[in-house]
Amino acid sequence: MTLLCIAHKCTPKLKCLLVSVFPVTCFCSVLDRNIEKESIREFIDKKRKMFYLEHALAVKREEIKQLEEVASHEEKKLMKAEKLLEDDTILFDSFLKENDKNSVEAIKIAEQETKAKLEKVAEIKKITAKMVAIKSDISKYEDTLQEYKLYKDFLFKLSPPEWQEKQREKNRRSPKTTSANEKRESEEDPELYFTEPQQLLDLLSELEEQNLSLIQNLQETEEGLEEFRQTMEQTRKNMDHEADQLKRQIDVMTETIQREKERTTELELKARLFNFGKYKAEEDDTLNALSRKVEEVYRSCVGDSEANLSTLQMLTAIEGRLGELLENVEMIPSDRLAIAEKAKEKERRLRLRDEKIYLQKQHQEERMKKAMERAQAEIKKTTGRKLMPRSQPPVRKLKNNQHDDIADKEKEEHMYFFT
Repeated sequence: MTLLCIAHKCTPKLKCLLVSVFPVTCFCSVLDRNIEKESIREFIDKKRKMFYLEHALAVKREEIKQLEEVASHEEKKLMKAEKLLEDDTILFDSFLKENDKNSVEAIKIAEQETKAKLEKVAEIKKITAKMVAIKSDISKYEDTLQEYKLYKDFLFKLSPPEWQEKQREKNRRSPKTTSANEKRESEEDPELYFTEPQQLLDLLSELEEQNLSLIQNLQETEEGLEEFRQTMEQTRKNMDHEADQLKRQIDVMTETIQREKERTTELELKARLFNFGKYKAEEDDTLNALSRKVEEVYRSCVGDSEANLSTLQMLTAIEGRLGELLENVEMIPSDRLAIAEKAKEKERRLRLRDEKIYLQKQHQEERMKKAMERAQAEIKKTTGRKLMPRSQPPVRKLKNNQHDDIADKEKEEHMYFFT
């Protein structure tokens, strides 16, 4: 009753709030009583508002129901997830335990395998060391065997040829299909010619004496060969030296002949000029002196001639004789030619020395003579001041050393070949 009084006195908004709070049935009677008092429009508005309120209330209830369903569904999912998480935790714990167990077992197995591996490695090292030692022993034994085989061959070669031939025939006659044991026995106990060491020592001493004699003979042969080589080398050098000397002499004689030919040409030209009556007296003396000199050379080189030969004919004969002598020089043995050259050179040196001594004596005599004349001359006393002539500037003298050397050389050659 109180609620109805409150609803009748309150405003429309308050009525809507009361309707939303309290059930609709509580207000139906109150509203029905006041329908008549309100107008139709207000009634419609109220109905509309009621509908809106009921609709909103239904929507809210539906939303609350959906939210409750979602909450229950989420709670179920959460419980399921918690259960799955617990199961995963249990499985993970069991996996960790099993993994720890497997790792412990794997560590034990690895330690066992490592220990076994180290044992195998140590055993392999021991076996390898044994193999190396065995191989070194085998190589030593092989070297010793080769050395013994060399000794065997050496002793076989030192044995007499008859015994060697018998052994070869014995080896040829022995059957080819011998067993391995027989071969081994024959290798272990070889048959040797020498039964005592003294036999081998005697044979070695005899061979040593033979080797010493052969070495001595070889040394003597080498010494003889070396002496022969030195002799050949010295002979070759002497021959080369003599050949060079002969070539130089041939060149000198060729130059001398050329100069004589030039002089002959000049003399022929002068003779032609003399035939025309120029300088007849002096030229006749020169020609006569030249003819006498050519005749002397002709007599010393060719010999006396009964026929009266002219100067040109005598020069031609001298030239022919000179060519023959040059050809004969090549045929003369080198030792005789060397002896003759040495004798001629010695004679030329003696002659030059005598001429030099003679010139020195003559010069000394002239000096002594002048000194005696100055000593025996009267002393002239000069009075007054001595006249001092003005000194003249020194005159430069041209050096004619080359011309003097050529003249001296020509003089020596002329004296060597024509005296």
